[in-house]
This record gives sequence, structure tokens and C-alpha cells, in this order.
Amino acid sequence: MIKTTLVTGVLALAFIHPAAAMDTMMKCDHASMMKVRSEIDTMGTPAQKTMAMKHMSMAEKAMKAHKSKDCSMHLDSAMKAMKKS
Repeated sequence: MIKTTLVTGVLALAFIHPAAAMDTMMKCDHASMMKVRSEIDTMGTPAQKTMAMKHMSMAEKAMKAHKSKDCSMHLDSAMKAMKKS
């Protein structure tokens, strides 16, 4: 009985965790692109802006190629580059 409960709990966590992680990634759409670009323009050091713009460029290429996972990953990387000190 206890084993069954533990196995059920572990399986539930295994399915919930990836779903929660997917919600945290930015959507690959024009509005998200504009939001990230405006944040890059208003804050950060020149080195941070350079790295963030590289990721934005890669995100735009991925968006044009209809690779939404890659696009979202690069948008997230651009945001992280702006937050690094």
C-alpha cells in the first residue's frame, strides 16, 4: 500500500515538473520579441546588451524557420543575459 502511494507520487511529480517548466518559457511571437527588445534597449551594460542581441538575432531566425522551441529558448537566454551582472 505504501509502495503504491510512493510510486503514484513520484509519477505525478514526473509529469507535473515538465509541464511547469514549459509554462515559464516565453512564447515565440511578435509581442514577446518586442517586449524583450524594449527591455534590452532600456537596461544593462554594453556587454549584456551585446550578448542579449545575439540571442535576439538567433530567436528571430528560429521564429522565421518556425522553430518555436528554439525561439523561446533564445528569448529566455536574452532575458537571462540582461540579468547577469
